[in-house]
Amino acid sequence: MRAGTTHRRERHGPGERGSPVGDEILEAVRALLPRIGERAGAADVNRRLSEETIGELIRTGVFRMLQPSRYGGFESNPVRFFEVVREISAVCGSTGWVVSVLGVHPWQLALFAEAAQDEVWGKDPDVLVCSSYAPMGRLTPVEGGYELSGRWRFSSGCDHASWALVGGLVVEKQGRPVDFMTLLVPRADYTIDDVWDVIGLRGTASNDIIMKRVFVPEHRTMRNYEQAQLRGPGQKVNTGPLYRMPFATVFTNAITAPVVGMAAGCYRAYVTAMRDRVRLSLGGGRFAEEQFAQVAVARAASEIDAAVLQTDHNVREVYEYAVRGERIPMRLRLRVRRDQVRATERAVEAIDGLFKTAGGNSLGRGNLIERAWRDAHAGSVHVANDAARALEMYGKGEFGLTIEDSLV
Repeated sequence: MRAGTTHRRERHGPGERGSPVGDEILEAVRALLPRIGERAGAADVNRRLSEETIGELIRTGVFRMLQPSRYGGFESNPVRFFEVVREISAVCGSTGWVVSVLGVHPWQLALFAEAAQDEVWGKDPDVLVCSSYAPMGRLTPVEGGYELSGRWRFSSGCDHASWALVGGLVVEKQGRPVDFMTLLVPRADYTIDDVWDVIGLRGTASNDIIMKRVFVPEHRTMRNYEQAQLRGPGQKVNTGPLYRMPFATVFTNAITAPVVGMAAGCYRAYVTAMRDRVRLSLGGGRFAEEQFAQVAVARAASEIDAAVLQTDHNVREVYEYAVRGERIPMRLRLRVRRDQVRATERAVEAIDGLFKTAGGNSLGRGNLIERAWRDAHAGSVHVANDAARALEMYGKGEFGLTIEDSLV
C-alpha cells in the first residue's frame, strides 16, 4: 500500500455477503468526492453541510451501513464503514465527521427496544439520528417513562436529523444521581439553538439541543450500564454479530476515523503541492530535494499508516469474536481504546509535521492543509479522544487493577 494515502481493502464480513455494502457503497461515495471537496469551503463558511450533500450521501447508502437489515440496513463489518469515513474526511473533514457520527447512531439504535426502532425506521429507513451523550439532562420518573429537561451541546449534524439520542441522569430526592441513561427523542420535542461558531469542524453544525419537560416513554430509554455489559433489548430482534460489539469499540473509532482521514487528505495535498515547488529565497532550489521535506513526508506517512493498521486490526478482531459468538476479552477491549486514542494522536502529529514544513502557503484560509490542521485539532478534543483516560485504563489492566469505566 502506498504510505499514508491508500489503504488495503478489507475482506467482506458475514454482514456484507450478497449486499452492496462493500465495494458498491465505497465506489458510490468515491464518485461524490470531487463535489464534496468543492463544497468544503462553503461548508466551512456556512457552518453546516448543504442539503444537497446530505441527500447525495443518503442515496449512496453510507448512513445505513451499520443499520439492521430488518430495517433496510446492511449490517456491514464496521471496518468497511470506517474506511468509507476516512475517504470522505480526506477531502472534507466536516463532511466525514458528520457521516461518521450520524452513521454510527443506527448501530446504537439497534440496541433499543423494538418499539423504538419501529418508531424511527418504520416508515423511512433513511431517517437520521443525531446525539449528545453527556448527561446534561435531568430525568424525573413518571408513569410509563420519564420527564426530561436540559440543554445538550455539540450535537453534530443535528440540523439534518429527525431524532436525537441524549444523555440524562436519574436523580433521587436528595439530589444524588442514581442512574445514567441514553434517551431517544423526536425532533418535534426539542429545539436547536444555532451557536456553532468555532475554529475547526466548522461545517458540522454541532449546535445545542434544548428540551423542557419532555415525556420519554420507557421503550425509548437505555441504561448505560446495560450497554457497557453488551446488553440491550434490541438484541432480541437484531441478532447479528455487529450488535454484540462494545459501544467503546464502535463509537470511539467513529470519532477517530475522520481525524485519520483528515491526515491522509492533508498528506496527499502536501505531496501534490510541494512536489514541484521551487524556493524563492534561501538560495532557491526544489523543495522536494530538501532532506527536511523528505523526512517530514516519511514521518507523516508512517504515523498515518500505523493509525489505520492498528485500528482496523483491532476492530476486525473484535468483530470476529462477535461472529463466533465468543466473549470479547477485556484485554482486547482495552487495546482497542489504547490504539484508538493513539491513532488520533498519530494523525494530529502527522498533520502538525506537514503544516510546519509547508511554509506560508499553508496559512491561507481554504487551503486543504490549513483546514485539515484546524479540523483535526478540533476533533482531537472530543471526550472519546481523551488519551490519558484510555491509556490509564490500559495500564491498570496490565497491572491487574480494577477498571471502573463504562467507555471500554
